[in-house]
Amino acid sequence: MLDWSDTDTTAAAPAAPASTLATALPPQTQLKLEPVDPTGLGAIDRTGGRVSVDEKRMINCRADVNQLLPLKYKWAWEKYLSGCNNHWMPTEVSMQADIALWKSRDGLTEDERRAIKRNLGFFAASESLVANNIVLAIYRHLTNPECRQYLLRQSFEEAVHTHTFQYIVESLGLDEGELFNMYREVPSITDKAAWALKHTQHLDNPSFQTGTPDSDRAFLRDLVAFYVVFEGMWFYTGFAQILSLGRRNKMVGIAEQYQYILRDESIHLNFGIDLINQIKIENPHLWTPSFQDEIRGMIRDAAELEAAYGRDTMPRGFLGLNAALCEQYMHFIANRRCAQIGLAPVFAEVENPFPWMSEAMDLKKEKNFFETRVIEYQNGGALSWD
Repeated sequence: MLDWSDTDTTAAAPAAPASTLATALPPQTQLKLEPVDPTGLGAIDRTGGRVSVDEKRMINCRADVNQLLPLKYKWAWEKYLSGCNNHWMPTEVSMQADIALWKSRDGLTEDERRAIKRNLGFFAASESLVANNIVLAIYRHLTNPECRQYLLRQSFEEAVHTHTFQYIVESLGLDEGELFNMYREVPSITDKAAWALKHTQHLDNPSFQTGTPDSDRAFLRDLVAFYVVFEGMWFYTGFAQILSLGRRNKMVGIAEQYQYILRDESIHLNFGIDLINQIKIENPHLWTPSFQDEIRGMIRDAAELEAAYGRDTMPRGFLGLNAALCEQYMHFIANRRCAQIGLAPVFAEVENPFPWMSEAMDLKKEKNFFETRVIEYQNGGALSWD
């Protein structure tokens, strides 16, 4: 399994383990292959042979997509198991301290309250947008059953995250209409959602099919937009904002839930990066210099949208956190994501302004038994970030 620790800023693009990597087929061979029904809902082929590992592919697969075994991409199955072991529910986290602090007249500054509400407003709809993309776009066109198995787990986790924001809004007595409509009513949030949706909308078209260089690249764009940008970049400003408050013993219930979300999202990101890199290996003709430049442009534009969002959520900032630091963090993250999918950096090299985020990602540490639940006693055994 892959390790994407943010402490290593020079890592090359990760690849799946050598034993699981598919060999790219020669172009002349690719042209002769006729993919089977990609949905798995077509007529049963009564005369078809048994599936072999060599027939399995990420997109445009010839093999029956309903047959999980034999596994080809064991890293995808391992991520599915990790997601199951990391199961949690938001209602297991106490919100009593957060409720008291939110209702307190001087517990939070107006700048902190604005950042929290903007943060919740962005995440509340974003988790649904990501889930819609998985169910309505990615799942249809990804023709590998073990990867689909992980997508089913990820879809459930996105539902748990949406539940989290409902739980927070209800606990704090916030205006649910205001929070859940921010993605339509707050320009800095709307701009990000609209940018991501344009990469999904045509994939959702019933007539869209992979199988040509143009359509296969459209699918790759969607994977970059949602896994690399949405989950791998845009969520991180929000994580830093809430976890910064948690470090100061403010909104500790929300901060704990964000730690669980961050752990889930790290696996989502790793899966997406592995998926993109595997498609590149199997279809090297797609990864042209001009397409690489286009993807780098997407990542640069996304970082600029996130910087604008940071300025909107924190016009004056608060202790230890401001928009300028968040923009620097986004440049650091953007370069890191480029390296993970084999691209040159899009920004000048910068240091990580929030090194404590690595500690925040580590949930394997002792907790006060009377303040919060004991994380080590989770369902399924020890927690894993891989």
